[in-house]
Amino acid sequence: MLETIYFVYLQQNSDVIMAQKIIGREHEIKEIEALYQADKPVFAVVYGRRRVGKTFLVRELLGDRLCFYHTGLSPYELKGKKLKELQLSNFYTSLVRYGSDLKQVPSDWLEAFDALIALLEKQETDKRQVVFIDELPWMDTPRSGFVTALEHFWNGWGAGRQNLMLVVCGSATSWISDKLLNNKGGLFDRTTDEIKLRPFTLGECEKYYQANDIVMSKFDQLQCYMATGGIPYYISMLQKGKSLAQNIDRLFFEPNAKLKLEFERLYSSLFTNAEDCMKIVRLLAQKQQGYTRKEIQEQTKLSDGGGLSATLKALEVSDFITSYVKYDYPKREVHFRLTDFYSKFYLTFIDGRKTTNPSFWQDNLLTSSLTAWRGFTFESLCISHLPQIKQALGISGVQTEASPWKSRKEKDGAQIDLVIERADHIDNICEMKFCDDDFVINAGYDKNLRHKLSTFLEETKCKNALHLTLVTTYGLKFNEYAGRVQKVITMEDLFK
Repeated sequence: MLETIYFVYLQQNSDVIMAQKIIGREHEIKEIEALYQADKPVFAVVYGRRRVGKTFLVRELLGDRLCFYHTGLSPYELKGKKLKELQLSNFYTSLVRYGSDLKQVPSDWLEAFDALIALLEKQETDKRQVVFIDELPWMDTPRSGFVTALEHFWNGWGAGRQNLMLVVCGSATSWISDKLLNNKGGLFDRTTDEIKLRPFTLGECEKYYQANDIVMSKFDQLQCYMATGGIPYYISMLQKGKSLAQNIDRLFFEPNAKLKLEFERLYSSLFTNAEDCMKIVRLLAQKQQGYTRKEIQEQTKLSDGGGLSATLKALEVSDFITSYVKYDYPKREVHFRLTDFYSKFYLTFIDGRKTTNPSFWQDNLLTSSLTAWRGFTFESLCISHLPQIKQALGISGVQTEASPWKSRKEKDGAQIDLVIERADHIDNICEMKFCDDDFVINAGYDKNLRHKLSTFLEETKCKNALHLTLVTTYGLKFNEYAGRVQKVITMEDLFK
């Protein structure tokens, strides 16, 4: 049996929870198991980027033991309609499905949650009562009083029920952060556990492919990751028996391709100010190292106030962008860069383009535009797998700080993809190179490397030893210049 397919059993009072075919998520599974077994009221928040597999995980683990399950309606699908009334009506349907005696749709959320309390009390049992509310942020429509009603449900009733396990999910991560995890009101510090689901790593994607009989070389798996970012829902649409190029065309370029239509739906379902978010994301897609807040404001013309800061924060906690400070730059010079791979791919090849070629990817595999995309996206892929790089360097337990560097004296001069500053007084100067064979350092590139290192030392006054580190696909070809590299990390290492 493949090690990627495993079974989880959770025993309590002779009841068994069984999860099959869950890829990865070992830590999260253990957390949910422990919460189920705990002899105390539980208010658990499971959150993460849309399509990352939150609902699947909870339903696989707890589905057979749910006393109540409800999913909020997407505001994106309900544009122009009476949102509060529709959300309440949908909640009423779920109540009735699980046996509620309520005769009509609740007039407000206080009444709705009181009906849920009545339902759970009617189901009274010594066993764990598991309530799962999915896409909770969608239910909090403008002026609905939803959060107040949720406070009433938990603080006034749920927190005193030893056998209650309330699990809520949400893709609107900024809402989860503001309204639940960092709530300053009645829900302050009331959640008992938070579980953030992140996209699959390369290694977890590989396990998924193996478990589903999808045959792909590691070289192609890298490129698949560059397009999908390890989002479980996206890779679940891959068809076995087709090449990666065929699958990319089917998902992105054919008429009505599912991921061609995903971009606007993705942002509109997560953010109330989706247009502003998409403006920022479109800008960040233009420059690998991103922009400062000031540059973003100037380029997008968005209001330079708290609103812009809040939008940047919302995009960051939702894992679409990342803030960082370049090596040896003032801490106030914060840059923001786009780190969502799907958005990068969409904005590079689809957004605003009028290509009607359903075989675009297959027909352009060897073009310079695809080669350039592979090159700069591989850099992002490597940075997203920093733990794997540290493991390959043998420094998993060493405290580090990692960031790119660029010369401030040379306008278009020396820059380094990634500097890993280590507590053991070594700096790994990382170069990322995507190649279809062993990488070759020629005389020109060797000269460029020497210039980078000397400029870096001159400008930063770095006192640590510099270890030139190459992160590449297959390896480094031995020649007279290869000895300059202290460590070679290959794609095999990135899958571990």
